[in-house]
Amino acid sequence: MGRASSYNRALNAEAKREHSRAHATAVGAGILLSRIVGLVRDRVFAHYFGNSDAADAFRAAFRIPNFLQNLFGEGVLSASFIPVYARLNAEERHREASELAEAIFALLLVVTTALVALGIWATPWLIDIIAPGFQGDKRELTIQLVRILFPGAALLVFSAWCLGILNSHRRFFLSYAAPVVWNIAMIATLAWGGRSHTEQRLAVLLAMGSVVGSALQFAVQLPTVLRYLWPLKLKLHAGEHVRTVVRNFFPVFLSRGVVQISAYIDAWLGSFLGTGAVSALGYAQTLYTLPVSLFGMAVSAAELPAMSSEVGTDAEIALALRKRLTAGLAQIAYFVIPSAVAFVLLGDVVIATIYRTGHFQHDDVLFVWAVLAGSAVGLLASTSGRLYSSAYYALRDTRTPLRFAMVRVALTLSLGYLCAIPLPHLLGISQRWGAAGLTLSAGVAGWIEFLLLRRGLHARVGAIDGGASRIVKLYAVAIVSALIAVGIRRVLPFENSVLIGIAVLAPYGALYLGITQGMGIASTGALDRIFKRRK
Repeated sequence: MGRASSYNRALNAEAKREHSRAHATAVGAGILLSRIVGLVRDRVFAHYFGNSDAADAFRAAFRIPNFLQNLFGEGVLSASFIPVYARLNAEERHREASELAEAIFALLLVVTTALVALGIWATPWLIDIIAPGFQGDKRELTIQLVRILFPGAALLVFSAWCLGILNSHRRFFLSYAAPVVWNIAMIATLAWGGRSHTEQRLAVLLAMGSVVGSALQFAVQLPTVLRYLWPLKLKLHAGEHVRTVVRNFFPVFLSRGVVQISAYIDAWLGSFLGTGAVSALGYAQTLYTLPVSLFGMAVSAAELPAMSSEVGTDAEIALALRKRLTAGLAQIAYFVIPSAVAFVLLGDVVIATIYRTGHFQHDDVLFVWAVLAGSAVGLLASTSGRLYSSAYYALRDTRTPLRFAMVRVALTLSLGYLCAIPLPHLLGISQRWGAAGLTLSAGVAGWIEFLLLRRGLHARVGAIDGGASRIVKLYAVAIVSALIAVGIRRVLPFENSVLIGIAVLAPYGALYLGITQGMGIASTGALDRIFKRRK
């Protein structure tokens, strides 16, 4: 009986891991679809705006109401709400789970409405905080754009509430693919207004299109959410579970939102670096967050409700968490490492393929490449850190990640200032190259936060195998593959940026996948299933 029981537990554990891989694949597929459309949106944006003052204004303006989305949005709300909501459903306390979801929506409705009104009124002062280097017409345009964008940010908060409900019920694809409609609305606005309006007027139209897209993103998720919560009753109360979510909310906001907070610091410092610095940071951030979202967020989002639903003794829960973290870290490293190497060695090809069009030309490619290469330093740390943070949240510990996040923010500010403001003068280069220093210093801060998260969690649940030797091999394979791709680039007889991208990046990816598969160090997740189906 004991052997049979152990065998059944092993089967159940393997089944759970297989479900987690499938869920991570669903998250990744949804994110990939939305990010591809987002890259198309950014390419169209680059075509019409390049690195102009209007581009700087829109990028800066978008960050300010986006603060509201980050405050109550996807990562923060999910990390504080999903562990409680998922545990109630796992314990078959469905009525309490529904009441919690309804109360959180009512609370969000009240708070975000008040903050939108306050934000619109206080926009001029917010500009002085976020982009103090903007002056004259550039500042006035930014103020106008922020006031238009604020209501859209509130709608994206409600969309994040939908995501929390859907993820808890393992409906991952819809929640992460929903931003496609938001991106399409912005692309349509640019295509319609780009040829007949000035850059300043087009920026205003684009802000309006963003608000429309935000409403559509919320609307496409709502019917599925209502299947779980119908009839939806908006009752604002302070029950035990609501208090737990609210109590966890603020530390999670700072710790989970540290990447966004670091991005705000970068934008604040970037506003002093001259025309094009803020927009270059925006272009680089779009590419930098792609692997973070596709792999770090995909694995973390799939694992959070699963880890939160683990039951048993403390030792059993710790063992389950170690196994999930080991598998998740292996998946993340496999895909993030070649992304980081590509940003450094093939960044000019990546950027030209996506952005080189219209007003965005060769000098812009080189500038954004420098910024993107700096971000590659902390790429693996940021993505792996998300998974470690999810493990803390599953253990109902929001304070520890908060402390480490505050360390990262302090380092981002201090190192960012040194690398962006005085360092270019010391090196005798243009001030705007300080934008690359911002992303480089943020990467260093990210590694320190990751090491603190790792050490703290090891003390809680035991040592987790990070696969150091496998990581070294993955880096070696990625670098060799990238150098071969650089050689291909040098012998190509044409200069079309899109064709170059296909001819260089496709062999790079194929070489990396093929060599790692041959060495037996490929991902143990979706990639293995693809190869098995082909056999």
